[in-house]
Amino acid sequence: MKTRLLSALALSVLATGCASIINESNQPIRVETLKADGTEVKGAECRLTNDYGNFTGKSGEAIPVHRSSKDLDIVCTDPNSPQAIAHAISRASGGMYGNIIFGGGIGAIIDHNNGKGYNYPSWLQLKFGKTMVFDRSTEKDGQAVVGVEAAASAVASK
Repeated sequence: MKTRLLSALALSVLATGCASIINESNQPIRVETLKADGTEVKGAECRLTNDYGNFTGKSGEAIPVHRSSKDLDIVCTDPNSPQAIAHAISRASGGMYGNIIFGGGIGAIIDHNNGKGYNYPSWLQLKFGKTMVFDRSTEKDGQAVVGVEAAASAVASK
C-alpha cells in the first residue's frame, strides 16, 4: 500500500513539474484577422516577433512561434485593409509553477531561459485598423482570447 502511495505521489510530482519535459519549444498560435464589421479575412500576411525571432504565416492558420518570457508582437497586413497590430502577453505556465513548488529554482531557471515555462494566448482575433492587447489570463477553452484595444504608443513602449 505504501509503495502505491509513494509511486502515485512521485508520478504527480513529475507530471506537474518541469516545463522543459511537458512543453515543446514552439507553441502554435491561431491568428485570425477581422474587418471592422467582424467578417473574417483569411490569408492576410502575419508576422509574429519575440526575442527568438520572426515567425510568419497567413491569418486563418496556426502559426508556430518559439515560447519566450518576452511578449509577442504581431502585425498582419492585407492589401485592402490597414494593418492589424497586436501585443500578446507571455504568462508563466503550470509547469513553471511546478518547478518552483516541487523542483526548486534550477528547473525554473532553465525553463525561464529557454522559454518553455511560458505560454502565449492560443487563439487571437486581430482587427484591421486597430492595435490590440491579448492576455492569456483571460483565455477560455475553445474560444478566442478577447483583445483589448490599445493606443499604438502604449504597445510600442512595452
